[in-house]
Amino acid sequence: MAEKPNFSGWSCPLPLRDYERIVIGHGGGGRLSAELVEHLFLPAFGVDPSEELRDSAVIDLAAQGLADSGGRLAFSTDSYVVRPLFFPGGSIGDLAVNGTVNDVAMSGAQPIALSTGFILEEGLKMETLARVATEMGIAAKLADVRLATGDTKVVDAGQADGLYINTAGVGLIPEGVDIRPGRATPGDVVIVSGPIGMHGVAVMSKRESLEFGTEIRSDSAPLNSLVADMLAVTSDIHVLRDPTRGGVTSSLCEIASTADVGIAYEESLVPVPAEVAAACAFLGLDAMSVANEGKLVAVVPAEQVDAVLVAMQDNTYGREACVIGKVVEAHRGMVVAKTTFGATRVVDLQLGEQLPRIC
Repeated sequence: MAEKPNFSGWSCPLPLRDYERIVIGHGGGGRLSAELVEHLFLPAFGVDPSEELRDSAVIDLAAQGLADSGGRLAFSTDSYVVRPLFFPGGSIGDLAVNGTVNDVAMSGAQPIALSTGFILEEGLKMETLARVATEMGIAAKLADVRLATGDTKVVDAGQADGLYINTAGVGLIPEGVDIRPGRATPGDVVIVSGPIGMHGVAVMSKRESLEFGTEIRSDSAPLNSLVADMLAVTSDIHVLRDPTRGGVTSSLCEIASTADVGIAYEESLVPVPAEVAAACAFLGLDAMSVANEGKLVAVVPAEQVDAVLVAMQDNTYGREACVIGKVVEAHRGMVVAKTTFGATRVVDLQLGEQLPRIC
């Protein structure tokens, strides 16, 4: 019989050993999620805790004894439980495709194929399923990726909020590309590919029937073409992250911690749409911690910034890309923000999740 996990060494602001059951915050991409992965999944799977965690795993075929095959694969999987199934700017269908395409692309890979797994609730309208499947097909065509294999299961009524989707994706990493969180280096520049916070607010507004004077639409989109355009300028991109759950804040905190560097950004440089800022003020949210589904965070060497920005702004999905900060020697492992009042504040991971069920 397998040994039970040892909880005695766990620690965080609210130690996980105090949680006898899973709570919503464990799926939020914040500190509880990180603790769950670090102290439960990694030991259970026999993974070295010092190993870098990325949006997708990188598999070196030569290292696996497949030297004749050559090259490296990026491999990622994700599950989608968003509620409601349809929201302004997207649905669980295109979200499932775009999310996995983007996870694979964050390793610099071009996605090749995706698998699709459906958990369907008894009583789901066939019309609803057909609409979701059609939107997945459209999204896959837009991303130039094949939906290659799949599976379907049905559960009893009341057990799946209509439907859940799991997708996994594989892609090829070009020779000479080494994109990972540990490569962030003091002097590097931090870029975001466009306005943030739209997806999380779009889902919440639809779910709670909130009106903000104008419709806020999800930014759900495939970013593999954007990444390809960036790599065409230079293969020396240090880090790419997909700021979904936990938003840009989680991405920056994870990079700082993994690379043991400091990151400093200016709040005035962060592109937050006026309607998102108003919604966040109304709801008591921080736009930097709200989920995105069509944006990326890039860390690039300072000498490459101008060329990378031009390439990004020439792409449909990076037209409003901008610099928001830099990687620094000071306060290693921490992120700080310069406020609009000239003060500096420490930025940390959310403990749980601001907006549950947004992907």
